[in-house]
Amino acid sequence: MITWFDALLITLLAIATALGARRGLAGLAWGVGAFVTAFVANMLGLGIVPAGLTALILSVVSGVAISRLIPEPNERPWHLLVGGVGGLLMGGLLISSLALSFPLAVRATPTGNQALYPSPDLTPGLRDAVAKSAIQNALRGVWTGSVAERTLLIPDQVKKQK
Repeated sequence: MITWFDALLITLLAIATALGARRGLAGLAWGVGAFVTAFVANMLGLGIVPAGLTALILSVVSGVAISRLIPEPNERPWHLLVGGVGGLLMGGLLISSLALSFPLAVRATPTGNQALYPSPDLTPGLRDAVAKSAIQNALRGVWTGSVAERTLLIPDQVKKQK
């Protein structure tokens, strides 16, 4: 079932894709740079402030490098297409992170601990929209996926499982 939360995420994905296409060849570098920056900042596991500063520094460095290495990002028509791919990559990372960023609740049961996502403590409208979200349900495999997937999208859960 598609909820208002899915519509919001798809709109965000469309905006990021359009921005990447508008930037042309630099949009591809922008999307790949965002992906690498997020992974490196999360992999270091230094906490939110150092990770934020690391991401900021990497973003500024990649932004300056992109503007110097790609002076004419829209020189050819195919540059728009690859820019859209870069925007799609960044948008996919953004909506995946947002869909998996809500609080997780853990309940003790006779068979052991049970994780509930999203937490029942959220307001009912938000909780229902996220719980019934087609995008969030498609991303459920990330919780048990590879360490790289979890480091990129749910780094706080990787630290708890170590």
